[in-house]
Amino acid sequence: MGVLDGKIALVTGGGRGIGRAISELLAAEGATVAINYKRDRESAEETQRAILDAGGTATIHQGSNDIPEENVALVADVMKTHGTIDIAVLNGGVASKGRSVENTEAEELWNLVAVHALGPHQLCRALVPHMRGKERADIVFISSVATSGMNANGAPYNMGKAAMEALALTLAKEERPNNIRVNIVAPGLVETDMGVRLARAITGRKGMEDLRSMDSDAPFGRVCQPIDIANAVLYFCSPMASYVTGQRIQVDGGGSSLRVGQ
Repeated sequence: MGVLDGKIALVTGGGRGIGRAISELLAAEGATVAINYKRDRESAEETQRAILDAGGTATIHQGSNDIPEENVALVADVMKTHGTIDIAVLNGGVASKGRSVENTEAEELWNLVAVHALGPHQLCRALVPHMRGKERADIVFISSVATSGMNANGAPYNMGKAAMEALALTLAKEERPNNIRVNIVAPGLVETDMGVRLARAITGRKGMEDLRSMDSDAPFGRVCQPIDIANAVLYFCSPMASYVTGQRIQVDGGGSSLRVGQ
């Protein structure tokens, strides 16, 4: 038996990278996972197949997290399919272009803040009425160590993730009387497709295929993996964190040298 047996878990951006690791781990612990995707249905289907092959249960649901109407439709679709939502992991995201404030176009700024904060606000608005009244429900936001460093040339990402964390901490206070726990996981540089693109830009090593070449310079001798983030999410949703809300765990090995959005 898993610690999440009988739970219904929605994971936005749940078909790739960190989202896939979260989806697979929650399913392995007994949750039925509703995998959300924006465009990449193929990856969502691959993640679903992996969960089914491992004996778990998963469904897939399309929706763009930065469009309010699609957030409402996503929640309605999951409710129609499963009848309830116990866990929501807000993982959808996009990287910034790494430009200074002076050279950042309005379109990029508006897009990143919408994806990381405005969309999640509206998704939570649609979610919480269905989560209230339960013995327990959980919302976990996937943020970034970027909000700790606020590095140069990353204002849209920094602003989006900082606003996300403000939303999470506010929501934690609002929904505590309704038995909804709200917490934050903040990854450092993680070995995902997006993480590789970021590392190429930072190091100038355009031929880099993966991040394992950076293991020797990383904490504990290895670059952070998606499962490391998934484990932190699982903790927040598990009985071990039944008395935890409004908290932020930074998962970067305690000293990431690349303190920027992944």
